[in-house]
Amino acid sequence: MKRGALLAVLPLVFGTAALLTQSSATPSPTPATTPIGTVQVESKGTPSNSDGDLWPSCWAGNDKLYAANGDGKGFSTDGAFADVAVSEIDGTPGNLSGATISKGDQVGQIWSGAGYNRKPTGMVCVGDTLYLAVQDLALDFNDVPAATILKSTDHGRTWTWDKSRPMFSNHEFTTIWFADFGRGGALAPDGYVYAYGLDGNWRDSFDDTVADPQSVFLARVPKDEVQNRSAWKFYTGSGWSPKLADRKPVLTDTRRLYAQTYGANASNLSVISQGGVTYLPAQKRYVYTSWTEYTFEFYESPTPWGPWKHFLSKDFGGYPWSTSKYGGYGVTIPSKFVQPDGKTMYIQANVCPCGGGGIGTSVYNFNLRKLVLTPSVDTPAANLPGSDNLAADGVAISKSSQSGSLALMNDGARTGSESDFDDEVKGASWWGYEWPARHKVNNVEFTSGAVSAQGGYFTGRPRVQVRRDGEWVEVGSQTVSPAYPGDASAGANTTYTITFPTQETDGVRVIGLPGGTRSYTTVSELAVRYVSQVADGGFEGTGGGKPAWLFEGTAANGVDRGLGFAHSGANNGWIRCTCTGFSDLYQSVPVVPGTTYTFGSWINASANLPTDQGRFGVRNGTTDVASTTFGAGTGYVHHEVTVKVPPGVHELTVYAGFNAPNKDTWIQVDDFTVS
Repeated sequence: MKRGALLAVLPLVFGTAALLTQSSATPSPTPATTPIGTVQVESKGTPSNSDGDLWPSCWAGNDKLYAANGDGKGFSTDGAFADVAVSEIDGTPGNLSGATISKGDQVGQIWSGAGYNRKPTGMVCVGDTLYLAVQDLALDFNDVPAATILKSTDHGRTWTWDKSRPMFSNHEFTTIWFADFGRGGALAPDGYVYAYGLDGNWRDSFDDTVADPQSVFLARVPKDEVQNRSAWKFYTGSGWSPKLADRKPVLTDTRRLYAQTYGANASNLSVISQGGVTYLPAQKRYVYTSWTEYTFEFYESPTPWGPWKHFLSKDFGGYPWSTSKYGGYGVTIPSKFVQPDGKTMYIQANVCPCGGGGIGTSVYNFNLRKLVLTPSVDTPAANLPGSDNLAADGVAISKSSQSGSLALMNDGARTGSESDFDDEVKGASWWGYEWPARHKVNNVEFTSGAVSAQGGYFTGRPRVQVRRDGEWVEVGSQTVSPAYPGDASAGANTTYTITFPTQETDGVRVIGLPGGTRSYTTVSELAVRYVSQVADGGFEGTGGGKPAWLFEGTAANGVDRGLGFAHSGANNGWIRCTCTGFSDLYQSVPVVPGTTYTFGSWINASANLPTDQGRFGVRNGTTDVASTTFGAGTGYVHHEVTVKVPPGVHELTVYAGFNAPNKDTWIQVDDFTVS
């Protein structure tokens, strides 16, 4: 049985994988655009003196914003309630004013009889002509059998439509919104209006009256024939067809969120819902804003038809929300409020007072919050090794945030605590940073927050992942110091340093299975650095990525794990062969020009290794900077070399190996260091 309270409630199946698909064929070549790099979303909005929800809008040629609300009074709050109303809005975010200009029977009709109300789903301005999509929505919000499109040529005061039948019926393409191309549609790429549609319902149908929408469809129509149903053509994956039955999704996302909650809050949440698509000219990207009961779900594309890519899941946590942190439904980005920098804009979203958010009626109005979308920068990482905390220019991220703010993660204090407790029985918890451009990173200092039996710690060992091409991948050869116990004894406000081979990435996070009876973790500080270090110097590292140590030569090589051959810990590296030639294990180490470093290693060599045929050292490219030789031994011996880094050199290679005498010969290596 599905559970829900808010108009936005949606469900989730535990363990369901994310599947996003779109047609690979496009009607025309995909233009060069700039993908989104980082996202910052305010945890709350700024209300206006208005009443109602949904608020699809468009920016007309007269520079006014027009918006339609459901179930409210609109911007004339001293007027009468209506199931649908249209308002004319002036001002800027935080200083809006307006008036209700039409409502009720002036704005469409109900096609499906008793048990249904009118609800606005999309609005588009073609110059100063307004078009408004209105659907029949069941009173329990769980199906939408019909929809039509109204037209106004007097700025929303009066509306006309075909009163004989709806334009769309049978639950097909009955939740409609339009691509927003700015003032009067001036940024449209051609002479068409682009319309997106859902089948079945405007969001998940809690009682399964109709199937949950999981696909978005696309149509287009000449801008002067929007109400002419026969002029509409639907995207087929390779072109356009006048037949609705030929439509193919431009986006399918079968993910389910919040598989299970601890209380009676909604669970099993599908992610495709009534929202909006806004074109961002500075980035030449289209952004689709969707939502679930607890999250905003955003997608980007270089064209109206795709390929669409999910780039944000902003998780506000389960109920109750507060006046300082809440999500919402019917999420849109009005183009009128996209700022000149092309990055700063505002999200409109609502919370119904009838729902379970726990924040009353404070956001049941035209409500805006700031959104900053910074384009990615496709240049190689240029940062040099040092003590700088790279979090300083990053955007903090987490699965969710109990307070709604992650500023604590980089405030220099290790005494506070932020939690991702969100009422979900969740299988992953993470804390990290993203950047618009790539950085080199190899060291993360994670400091825990408060710990209790309910949670605050990772079960097992936390791991580091980095973001590559928008996907999170695990790093190999990770080591944690001190050892992480994997239970509540990890302690409060305790720092764990995770080291790994250098990664060039635009995002890094510490992730793991949350512990405790309420499955959450905490953090008080998270620092990210690129430092001079030997990664996995003791061969104890874990992770599924590339190893820290590379090999050259003809000998066999590997890692002894738990065999009792290590100098310290459980593992050590080894090289062995009956062969000739030089073989070695090696690793590149970040360094600072002009700085003096001492490199060390513990090495055990077999009786067949001739004197001075073993070598430990440091080289710059293929040129030795410093080295020392060794021969057969009877146990581990410490070797070290000291080097001053030449000017302009930012990387040196540490190595250990031997010239094989064509007899069975081996070395064991462990505990490499640099200081």
